[in-house]
Amino acid sequence: MDVSGSAYGAGTAELRGVSVDHDASIVELMKAMGLSPEVVERVARLWGKSAARNGGHTHLLLGHLLDTAAVAGVMWDRYLSAAFRGRLDEVSGGRGRLWFMWVCGIHDCGKACPAFQAMDAAEAAPVLASGLVLGRLPAGRGKRWRHDVAGAVLLRSRLVAEWGGEEAAGWVWPLVAGHHGAFPSVGALDPPRGAQGRGAAWEGVQRAVVDVFTRAVGFEDLADARPAAALRKAEQLVLSGLIVMADWIASDSSQFPGLSDAGLISFGEARRRAEAGWERLRLRGGWRDLALPEGPLVPLTGRLGVRPRASQRELVERAWSMPVPGLLVAEAPMGEGKTKAALAAAEVLAARFGFDGVFVAMPTQATSDPMYEQVLEWVHTFGPEFESQVALLHGRRRFNAWWRAIWEGKSRPDGDGCGYGGDGTLDVVGDDFGAIDEDADYGMVSALSSGDGVAGVGGEGPAHWFLGDKRGLLTAFAVGTVDHLLHAATRTRHVMLRFAGLAGKVVVVDEVHAADVYMRQFLVEALRWLGQAGVPVVLLSATLPPVQRQRFVDAYLSGVLGAADVHEAVPEPAGYPCVTVAYGVNGRAVAETSREVVRSWRDSASVELAWLSDTDVAGARVAAAVRDAVADGGVVLVVVNQVDRAQAIYRDLRDGGFGGVLHLLHARLCAADRAARTAECLRLMGPQAGGDRPERMVVIATQLAEQSFDVDADVLISDLAPTDLLLQRIGRLHRHSGTRRPVAHQVPRVVVTGVAPGREGVPRFLRASERIYGEWSLLRAAALVSEAAGALTGAGVGERAGSGWSIPADVPGLVARAYGGAEVCPVGWGEAGAWEQWQAKEREREKDAEGYLLCRRREWAFPTLEGLHYAGSRAASEDQLDAVVRDGDPSVEVVVVRRVPGGYRAVDGTWLGVHGEVDDDEATDRLMGGALRLPPHLTDAALAELSPLPGWTGMPWLRHRPALVLEEDGTRLLGAARVSYDEDLGLVVEREAG
Repeated sequence: MDVSGSAYGAGTAELRGVSVDHDASIVELMKAMGLSPEVVERVARLWGKSAARNGGHTHLLLGHLLDTAAVAGVMWDRYLSAAFRGRLDEVSGGRGRLWFMWVCGIHDCGKACPAFQAMDAAEAAPVLASGLVLGRLPAGRGKRWRHDVAGAVLLRSRLVAEWGGEEAAGWVWPLVAGHHGAFPSVGALDPPRGAQGRGAAWEGVQRAVVDVFTRAVGFEDLADARPAAALRKAEQLVLSGLIVMADWIASDSSQFPGLSDAGLISFGEARRRAEAGWERLRLRGGWRDLALPEGPLVPLTGRLGVRPRASQRELVERAWSMPVPGLLVAEAPMGEGKTKAALAAAEVLAARFGFDGVFVAMPTQATSDPMYEQVLEWVHTFGPEFESQVALLHGRRRFNAWWRAIWEGKSRPDGDGCGYGGDGTLDVVGDDFGAIDEDADYGMVSALSSGDGVAGVGGEGPAHWFLGDKRGLLTAFAVGTVDHLLHAATRTRHVMLRFAGLAGKVVVVDEVHAADVYMRQFLVEALRWLGQAGVPVVLLSATLPPVQRQRFVDAYLSGVLGAADVHEAVPEPAGYPCVTVAYGVNGRAVAETSREVVRSWRDSASVELAWLSDTDVAGARVAAAVRDAVADGGVVLVVVNQVDRAQAIYRDLRDGGFGGVLHLLHARLCAADRAARTAECLRLMGPQAGGDRPERMVVIATQLAEQSFDVDADVLISDLAPTDLLLQRIGRLHRHSGTRRPVAHQVPRVVVTGVAPGREGVPRFLRASERIYGEWSLLRAAALVSEAAGALTGAGVGERAGSGWSIPADVPGLVARAYGGAEVCPVGWGEAGAWEQWQAKEREREKDAEGYLLCRRREWAFPTLEGLHYAGSRAASEDQLDAVVRDGDPSVEVVVVRRVPGGYRAVDGTWLGVHGEVDDDEATDRLMGGALRLPPHLTDAALAELSPLPGWTGMPWLRHRPALVLEEDGTRLLGAARVSYDEDLGLVVEREAG
């Protein structure tokens, strides 16, 4: 019989000669197996879900095991990727579906022990009446014997005996031991006295539970279930996550009501329950065996409607040429169309190698929103039904109009159609810190899973089950912050769920250069695991130092080859743009890169650079330079490294009577203000601006303008930043073809500030810049700018004294020199000392990250998951994970409200009520438009002094959000700071005199 397809009818299945009547009850099956009446009675009394915690109905243990196995069968038919189904078929000798059902269902066999059966007195009574003795169990939480570990103990000895040794059994028992989120070491398999069950009665019952379940799903006996080979460790982690998924679905009492009569429990009945539950929950997979594109470039020309540029063609052709799944690293200038090329490459990889969806990881919440809309439009071309399977993974997704239209049944932004609106606007710009803030933390799971408040969603609507805690990546298609990928590389509970969500997809990481040395530890760890799991990965970057490219390749290949230290030298690319590929064939590592020059879509242009000496936070010189730059018209983008400096420059221009359009954009704006300003900047300076582009406009921004900000400036004034980031900022300069510019701005020009000559000409930097980036990278950037702009002096804006930079042609060389081993600074700048300090700091940060990495270096070659969570993780809770992978000082997101006579108002003036209560979605949206993240130095004060308003109790999106209540004068004291919210400046923080 072919067990790879669906077999959900009633009747009898033939498997290797064993005849199984799936509609026979477990009681009938036990009798047919020749079990004694005493054993039949005892097994029929064991409970798996108590009435108290299962919707008022007891569910027997074998009922839950069969339910879980049946759910696994549906997952195989409708959810698992072809790639992973193929691997399970390989290790099971062609019986992948059957073996997957067995390993998922057997997970809770450890509940057949006294420690578990005694946990509920009402449920224990029938067990005791059957003749099983529970005995005296150890008291105290620290001595509690968990059923997941008990299951490993129960199974391990039998698997070793009946599968012929530890090698065959050693990778399977940790799957059972770890199904509650953590993998114990073998030393933990030591039950307290009496907890596991002693004597012939318990031994007979435990053996029977395993044997009856094994026979019921279709194996002849436990020996027949022996796998033919072992999965690799990363694949074991994927399988573990899928086991947890099947268990969680089967544990939903609203879909799987309890059955306390063993005579009503059969595998046939479990299958019918699983089919019905799956349908009601609207669960499904993605493409399901995606057909190959009709032509090599059809994913670009047909699906995405683009005329392929050379760099896009190169990436897609590389996806076609790889013999096995692997890593692709695409490096191309800003505005080259890397993301669309990556989506086209993802289609090719998925179709060729059997993957079922895509995860696109973005650096921030702000960049995730427009990408979500772009992926929606792309997925829609495969079929309208896929639209409801695209998840947006970040905590403010509620305020994305497209997400709400699809997942909450709200009206669509444009009434019909799908995807990116075309105007480049963001519905809500999230926090650039990138936090996940999963909805379960705010009580959304039960509300959405029950359908409450979800209007107009039919049978083909989205599966709200995926909105639960840690489940977002399990959706077929997902867009979210890169944190979701990084979290899948942390040694934290239920990491297997996150990783399982990645494993069936092509993973695309955009703006990969945005990861600093600390975040790169987790990215490298994730690449290692993804490589071993055979997951194709596409990394995108405009400015990637060669050492980072090499490290990413080595990490992926380390996973592919299963070795801790793999180094396969990446050849020097023939030019820029370029694509690097890495994969393994027959145990051999392969790393290739573009062998011929790939032309950029636009010719390189000479960019003039000049210095403006200024390290004053007030930025008066910068404001004066802005006035000069737009004296005869023009659009100027100012990017500085400090919010206070951005506010000061804006205030100088505003109060000085600036005659033109003036905008301020930074991280201390409320969400609504930041969204509105970002949208306005994109409207006036974006690719579709046309006649709306003002004659005179200035945007003052912080690092938010560094990436995924598709605007075109005539002049850039930027604080000095590390070379790669400075080049990112230059990417906003003369970006779009056809833009009309004043005569004075026909040549792109960059003015570099935030630096001043110090003693003996050694540069001095803004304190904020040095704190963020470190002295060494700034010194090297200053040296490279000096080659193009001439020596730094204390004068005003200098005339161009150097050769300038040719962009994008010079980008790879500049980045390579900035991060290479050769000195680039003039003698006397103290480059060597700054390098030592930088290296020491980097080593310290790497060491800090090691404590959270999913696998210790010395354990990478271990073949199983045993002991993966030994000693646990230092991340105490889920909400700490953001700080874990970002290495940022902890910060607090608040909602700004104003106290007024008789109650409160939102920051936009919306009335909230006496206790801050809101009574409809529109008011909630307006209130949450006042969300912002406080600067880290206010964290301690915020945690001590701020709390949600009384009227927010019971409101899922608000009850955990601290309110920053501004008094009637518009300010409040927070710790030692006086804070206020100005409609132009955003959050203003002033230190109290005293």
